[in-house]
Amino acid sequence: MANDVSSASFTPYEEKDGEEYMNPAQVEHFRNILMGWKRELMEEVDRTVHHMQDDAANHPDPADRATQEEEFSLELRTRDRERKLLKKIAESLKDLDTGEYGYCESCGVEIGIRRLEARPTATLCFDCKTLDEIREKQRA
Repeated sequence: MANDVSSASFTPYEEKDGEEYMNPAQVEHFRNILMGWKRELMEEVDRTVHHMQDDAANHPDPADRATQEEEFSLELRTRDRERKLLKKIAESLKDLDTGEYGYCESCGVEIGIRRLEARPTATLCFDCKTLDEIREKQRA
């Protein structure tokens, strides 16, 4: 799934006692995760382009044509979600460079290693994300 870190993944970070949060080793760990995820998404984009070029055919049968159009439409929607995810990955990489990565953009607390490993593009701590989701439900 596009919103989850790849199954090819990574080795979870082993925290050491007294280790400073977002030290150079942790920054490198998350940079590797984000860069690997970005590379996988870009490869998927390339595969989609080639697939659509190779399979694009003018089927005489309307049912075949409709099936192909629906397949292409689904692929394009998936790629659009991945394009948005690539933008979030780029923002996370920028935050790594500026020292803002790993801290909640709402309250400033540490997001946490395990949460970031589960969602490397997270910008909110668990509590702020929960409140955000509650507010969103109330507006709906």
